[in-house]
Amino acid sequence: MITQIHELGELFEVVQLQNILGDGKTFPDCVPKRSLEEINNDFKRRKKEEGFDLRKFLEQNFKLPAAYSAGYQSDLTKSAQQHIENLWDVLTRTPDETGGSLIPLPHPYLVPGGRFREIYYWDSYFTMLGLQASGKIEMIRNMIDNFAFLIDMIGYIPNGNRTYFIGRSQPPFFSLMVKLLHSYEADALSRYLPQLEKEYDFWMHGANSLRKNQSVNRVVKLPDDSVLNRYWDEHDTPRPESYKEDVELAHQSSQKPNVLFRHLRAAAESGWDFSSRWFKDVTQFSSIHTTEIIPVDLNCLLYHLEQTLSDAYRETDNNTKADDYFQRALIRKNTIQKYCWSYSQNFFFDFDFIELQQKANYTLAAAFPLFFEVATPEQALAVGQVLEEKFLKHGGLTTTLEHSGQQWDAPNGWAPLQWIAYTGLLKYSLTDLASKLKANWLAINDTVYANTGKMTEKYDVWSERGEASGGEYPNQDGFGWTNGVYLAMKNN
Repeated sequence: MITQIHELGELFEVVQLQNILGDGKTFPDCVPKRSLEEINNDFKRRKKEEGFDLRKFLEQNFKLPAAYSAGYQSDLTKSAQQHIENLWDVLTRTPDETGGSLIPLPHPYLVPGGRFREIYYWDSYFTMLGLQASGKIEMIRNMIDNFAFLIDMIGYIPNGNRTYFIGRSQPPFFSLMVKLLHSYEADALSRYLPQLEKEYDFWMHGANSLRKNQSVNRVVKLPDDSVLNRYWDEHDTPRPESYKEDVELAHQSSQKPNVLFRHLRAAAESGWDFSSRWFKDVTQFSSIHTTEIIPVDLNCLLYHLEQTLSDAYRETDNNTKADDYFQRALIRKNTIQKYCWSYSQNFFFDFDFIELQQKANYTLAAAFPLFFEVATPEQALAVGQVLEEKFLKHGGLTTTLEHSGQQWDAPNGWAPLQWIAYTGLLKYSLTDLASKLKANWLAINDTVYANTGKMTEKYDVWSERGEASGGEYPNQDGFGWTNGVYLAMKNN
């Protein structure tokens, strides 16, 4: 399916390297007006003509993606909460028709906003928290049904419903979505059990064939024969939606291009694209080595998936399967503790399985063991102290302590990580810090909304104005998961 983009051959490379449409994602999102073969052949013939206008050629042969909310104007007489309630309809998409790179979905869904014109996997869980606060349970069910559809069709949930995302997923939040719906619909666990199992099989593919110190796909067998997971991508080529950026970085890196591209794609699967968390040298983007890292947050999410599978099988009276997944979850919990907890730093870290040592990066991924109750009470208290001393800023929690220029680093804060940390702290009764975090985060959201009329995808939590920067593209407004977390915190 990804080859649909590459069928354009030289045209695709020329357009992306020239970035003629202003954003590398725009061209892969275009809908061709005739067959790609015809367009490509026509381009090869006409490109040598004097005065050939590439942009005009594109406009003649492709339908550019619609900017659905471009004309939306905020009413600043309304509160941020009222603004978000109004935005649900703006960000809603009806069932799709086949066209271009978009993978049609059978049910309505919410998009994040801005350049993100399709559904995104892990974004959607945090958007659902806001839908829950707004009482829109039917939309939550629709979105879960869309994800179940993707699992049945592809074998997993891709990064988003675009063919160029085939090859990678995103942080596996499907089990949390199902658990959320389960609080309203008693049969949700059993109803989505087949898809929960398929998602688990995707993440664990190849585990049974591994020997010590081996890795394949998304699984890694460690020296003690335990298995944990990493991020990965089936492809080792530039990302179609960021082709120019990937090729330019390859020119700066000492790594082989195919190795670098795989690390970039794996970081995109993590959702943290990009962060010094994935670098060998925190100052050098070109040192990215994502596939050599066991992320603490990914493994906490898979711990929850194993727990959820155990609960689902228990509900269907399959106690043998239920006990099996319960044991898998217990083993994973102990393995996370062994490889990701630092007794000297009193904090959770990712693990470099090539060097057989923990990464030194302090990141908000350390809050995931609190959210999923993997941490002991003593560890949670220690993590809370580090978060308050090092991470808590004027506008909430900073993502990392590194000012690298990457968007998943300081000074930026992101809604999903604020929610994970906030809820994790509450689970261990660290209520004072949770209250400070909540107050700071909601305040910076309100400040930016008052100044701009927008809810944005990320915020500069170190400053009083809060408007963020960094990354491969401008800060986006809309914005699904910010809206969701805002409403969830307001109502919690």
